[in-house]
Amino acid sequence: MFAVMALVLLLQACDTGVLTDSNISMPSRNWNYANKVHTVVEVRDAAKPVNIYFKLRHTSDYRYSNIFVLLHISGGGLKKQSRRYELRLAQPDGQWLGAGSGNLFTSVVPLLTSYKFPAPGKYLLEVEQNMRDNPLREISDVGLRASLAGTDR
Repeated sequence: MFAVMALVLLLQACDTGVLTDSNISMPSRNWNYANKVHTVVEVRDAAKPVNIYFKLRHTSDYRYSNIFVLLHISGGGLKKQSRRYELRLAQPDGQWLGAGSGNLFTSVVPLLTSYKFPAPGKYLLEVEQNMRDNPLREISDVGLRASLAGTDR
């Protein structure tokens, strides 16, 4: 009985407010325009603000110091919204900003902070690369994470 109660308390303590966390591996480390990354967020309380993060893993052979992406939000009776972002991945001297492990670098960048969805419901979050290169080479993984504001980072 004690072990079951301890497990329940541990699981409650691990609830970090994460609404969704997805990662998609890119075939042959190539991110095509058509290969949009999407996830669904279920909003139960529209009064609670949400942080939405873009997650990227690239190799040290990635050609650019930045990346342009489009974020689309739709669903829940919301007319589709789209925003374009330029995200810095390297310092001016060429040093990568993300956490490195061997030849791979991982960045987690906020796209929207304290965003309030208009009403409870299910919303589709979709991100696509918006660079001139198609495919965009040396991109290993792409993902999205949404969590209740104040419960992460």
